[in-house]
Amino acid sequence: MTLLSAPEHPGRLPVPELLRTGGVHCAYQPVVELATGEVLGREALLRTPEGSGWRSPLDVLDAAEEHGLLGELERAAMSRALADAEAASGGASHTLFLNIEPRTLSRHLPLVLETLARRSAQVRVVVEITERALALDPAGMLDAAARLRAAGCAIALDDVGAVPESLAFIPLLAPEIIKLDLKLLRTLEDPETITVAGAVRARAEATGARVVAEGIETQDDLTRALVLGADLGQGWFLGRPHRELPAGERHGGRLPRPHAPLGGSATPFEVVATRRAVRLAPKRLLLPLSRTLETAAVTHRVPPVVIGAFQDERFFTARSARRYGRLAGALPFVGALGTGRPTTLPAGVRWASVDPAEPLAREWVVVVLGAHESVALVGREVDRPDPTAAIGSAADDAREFEFAVTHDHGLVAEATQSLLRRFRADPLG
Repeated sequence: MTLLSAPEHPGRLPVPELLRTGGVHCAYQPVVELATGEVLGREALLRTPEGSGWRSPLDVLDAAEEHGLLGELERAAMSRALADAEAASGGASHTLFLNIEPRTLSRHLPLVLETLARRSAQVRVVVEITERALALDPAGMLDAAARLRAAGCAIALDDVGAVPESLAFIPLLAPEIIKLDLKLLRTLEDPETITVAGAVRARAEATGARVVAEGIETQDDLTRALVLGADLGQGWFLGRPHRELPAGERHGGRLPRPHAPLGGSATPFEVVATRRAVRLAPKRLLLPLSRTLETAAVTHRVPPVVIGAFQDERFFTARSARRYGRLAGALPFVGALGTGRPTTLPAGVRWASVDPAEPLAREWVVVVLGAHESVALVGREVDRPDPTAAIGSAADDAREFEFAVTHDHGLVAEATQSLLRRFRADPLG
């Protein structure tokens, strides 16, 4: 591998030397059942040798990326954690929570999967993904989650509530574990915190997901965690990180089975129309419904994700652009799709191009997916659009669509995910 040049800081052991000497290791903090005090598993936290000069794991990860060694550093840390778990388990079931950088999942997923494939059968793995990663690279993170689940890993969504606007991503990732950001324990009196807790509790009740409260440092924190709806916890009150894993510790607590991925290759119309009644209407009668769903999104209790499929870029008119630009200023993710690409795209609006030969090129879709309220309008044009028809003309307004509307949260999530998979981001920085 060719190394990229990067400035070194005096007193720090260079990353290549860390890897060469095997100095990368982990400390392990317990994830505890709040009802019984039993240990469900342990989270592996990246560490470097004492005296190596590194102050935080993030500094090491950033330096490794500068050297072109981020994947190698992550592989070293994962390999060490998996080997430690195997050695400590004594053949008993052992659960390991692994923090893997979003940029590693985006750029080095085959290396991650190859490393995980070498783990012992008794070691259960939960991979943690942050809310921020989903917002920046939704397609990449959804693909990574699907492939990790296929490899037998469960998925934890980390730092939930750090940015409450990201709650709409929970039904898209469908995590088996939801980890509440530690600040929530300190802001229990804040209505925004109660909103976050309500959304997470509803998700846990509907899916069986387990909820972890992070940052439990006192008995009062423990009580607050229970009020928030957590059934698992982490923090110094429950156990500090230790370099060594307890020998022979068995982790037999309930860990939800990895979910099957949503959506697959089906388009939103194919997802919804097979399970809801389909009607026929002209464009002119569907336009008010479409616009109302879009503009009403800002009134949701928790800001939702909004994505529109416009068939072709010419249907993403100046009026559409203004409307979507306003939405992008208030919502966590706003996207639009169609053949071609608009000449101007409002700030904050993501565009994904569609091949004219694809079935999606015939579909007119609006999905609004929130933590609580959700709705989808899915339509498929009966005939191919007339490229000569002027927007807003009688011929354009008369175009007919088979359509369906659903408020079913699961169906809307499935339709949204089928669109969101198309929004590829540049590798995360």
